[in-house]
Order: sequence, then structure tokens, then C-alpha cells
Amino acid sequence: MKSLSPAFQAHLDSGTTTLCWCWRVTRRTGEKLGFTDHDRDLVFDGTTFEAATGFTASDIRSSVGLSVDDLEVESALVSSRLSESALSAGDFDAATVEIFRVNWGDPAQHVLMRQGSLGEVRRTGTSFTAEVRGLAHHLQQPKGRLFQYACDAELGDARCGINRISHANRGAGAITTVAGDRTFVVSGIASFAAGWFTRGLLTMIAGANTGRASEVKRHSVERGVVRIELWQALGVLPLAGDTFTVTAGCDKQLATCRDKFANAPNYRGFPHMPGNDFLTNPIVQ
Repeated sequence: MKSLSPAFQAHLDSGTTTLCWCWRVTRRTGEKLGFTDHDRDLVFDGTTFEAATGFTASDIRSSVGLSVDDLEVESALVSSRLSESALSAGDFDAATVEIFRVNWGDPAQHVLMRQGSLGEVRRTGTSFTAEVRGLAHHLQQPKGRLFQYACDAELGDARCGINRISHANRGAGAITTVAGDRTFVVSGIASFAAGWFTRGLLTMIAGANTGRASEVKRHSVERGVVRIELWQALGVLPLAGDTFTVTAGCDKQLATCRDKFANAPNYRGFPHMPGNDFLTNPIVQ
């Protein structure tokens, strides 16, 4: 049950209402962006909610139990703060979303209708549709450790123990040639062996993509030419001269942990655990 202020309750009981929807997105960086389907900007709760042309939301449904309650929000990409490049680059992945019902005549009269996180985002031309997942979806995520061959630690975390920012595991360079939206010829990291940064993380430190990061799909060296290929485009096509840092990658296999990082004692997988092949092999008497 929602708790309404006496003034808001009186407004609803009057029979003539001035209501609109507002939604606030809080990125992982802490930045808060507000949008509304009203025809002018509204301000409340320390946030400016920008009028968003074409903003619509599906019905809000609540169910009993632990099933995930989802809804979809659709809007045009008309805000300078919410662009197609930012969405495609993952700037809003796992962002917190709050949806308010607001009296636009007196924005202090508002109620939080739903809170969740941003899920799948679909882009079509100049518009987008975003899925807002209820808080119950966190209960469906795997918790604890899984017994598996591969290591379940993240390279550089407390369980792994590797220093990712050491000179041996991090390089800095610049893009010299843009071969595609995900492939670049780079300089500055020629001293590292081919494949050292495969599965690592490239972070832009200058240019239009400053602060954005993407996982490295392939790090290759051919005839002295160093190439970096990413799994996902950075959002805005980088330019020659844009600089970056890149950290070493790990495929989470014991041989890599032992030979590449000399870190076998901290390996968090179970490489000697019998698999299905052991169970299905006939027993030799």
C-alpha cells in the first residue's frame, strides 16, 4: 500500500486531477537523470525531470510471491543526456530506476510507484524501449560459489591477489588507425606479447569516449603492428590520437594462472574435479 501525503490524497479525492509520470535513472556512477511525460520540466526531490517527448509506460502490475514484476518504458531519443551512443555503450546498464506519480500542479505531491533496475534496452531509429525489472529479480541471481573447472574469481580482486595496475599487467597507448568500430591499430604497448591483453579491459582516457570501457576480444601483433579488437563498440567511434589504458586478461584456466601470472596457489577453480566424461566411462576391471 502506498502512503500519500494529506495534500496529495485530497487532490486525488477532488475528482479533477493534474497527474503525470516521472522517472529517475541513477547510473552506477551516482549521476541522476530525471524525465517526465509532462510538457514542461518539473523539479522535486532534488532532481530536475526533463520533459521527454513521446514518453509512455506500460501498465504497472504487482503479483504475489517472488515472481519478477516488469514493465516497459518507451521514449524518443530527444534528450542530450540520453543518447543512442550512451545506451549502446552500456552507460546505463544496471542503473536504478524510480517511477513516480506526480501532481504537476504541485510537484511536491508525488508518490513512488515502482523501483527497480534497468534491464534490456531495445533501440529502433530515434526511439528506445527499456525494460524496468522489479527488485525481486535480484533474488534470481546465482549466489555463492559454484563447483566448476574454471576459476570464479575476477582478475585482480581480493581472492585472486594479482595487481592489475602493475607495470607488468597494465599498458597505456594511443589509437593510431581506426580499422572499424571495434578494431584499432594502436601504439604504446608493443613491449607486451601478443594475447597478453586478450580478455582484458580497455578504458579510454581521452577523446569522446573518456571513461568508457570495453572487454578486449583479441590482442594481436603481426609484423610489428599491434591491433586491439573489442567485444563491444565504445559508443562513439574513436579517433586517431585517442589514448587508453588496457589491463591484462585471463581465461580462468589453471595453466594460464600458473604460467602467465605465477598465481596457481590462488586459483579458485576445481581443475581436478571429475566431469561427465568420468561418469560415463565404462569401468575397467
